[in-house]
Amino acid sequence: MGQLDGKVAIVTGSGRGIGRDVALRLARDGAAVVVNDLDEGPAKETIALIEGIGGRAVACNGDVTAKDFGDRIVDVAVKQLGGLHVIVNNAGYTWDNVIQKMSDEQWYAIMDVHVTAPFRILRAFAPYLREQFEAEAKRGERVVRKVVQISSTSGVRGNAGQVNYSSAKAAVTGMTRTLAKEWGRYAVTVNCVAFGYIQTRLTKPLAEGEAGTIEVAGRQVKVGVQGARIAAMNQMIPLGRGGLPAEAAGAVYLFCSPDSDFVSGQTLLVTGGA
Repeated sequence: MGQLDGKVAIVTGSGRGIGRDVALRLARDGAAVVVNDLDEGPAKETIALIEGIGGRAVACNGDVTAKDFGDRIVDVAVKQLGGLHVIVNNAGYTWDNVIQKMSDEQWYAIMDVHVTAPFRILRAFAPYLREQFEAEAKRGERVVRKVVQISSTSGVRGNAGQVNYSSAKAAVTGMTRTLAKEWGRYAVTVNCVAFGYIQTRLTKPLAEGEAGTIEVAGRQVKVGVQGARIAAMNQMIPLGRGGLPAEAAGAVYLFCSPDSDFVSGQTLLVTGGA
């Protein structure tokens, strides 16, 4: 018996990285998962991994910033998996520059993926949430649902060269606190996890593997971190290294599990002690 048996979860950006590990962690504990990625291939890989451990998953691929995406992914969860109990708004990326060199396109792209996309998903969830809560209350049932937002230490402390990303991630914490107050009456907890340095493709040392770019919606976006900067970050982390995606997923899982049923409106910094 898993703590999430019978639950249905949405995890955006779960084709790879932290999102994949979150989806796997939820599935291992019994949840059926709606997997999302920009590209079909990575999503299929995550679904295969979930099915390989005896779990259930379906895909809802595409750009989370599309205007109809929120309605679409909620619809997939409800119609294909039979409900919706957990939403993890994880999809995102960085597109850095100092403010005087940052274009409007850079600003809005990052705000759209980190703020507008979660807003639309949660707005689409609201009518279903209220309907289910009222039906459950009539039956004398109390079902606690979970929303977990993904922020960053950049949104809590700021970070040079990331005025767009830092602003977006700060907005996520405000959204979290507000919805915790609006949705508590519906037995929903809304919490936020703010990551420090986690070892993903977005933070790979520039000397390794890829050429330091990823493609997002037809754009070539620079990613990766200079090796010297990684060494400096590791020195500042009491645990001596960046976190692993599976460790990041564990922090998200805490807010998805019944163990946090009386925790809401909180932002947990996951930094290895930094």
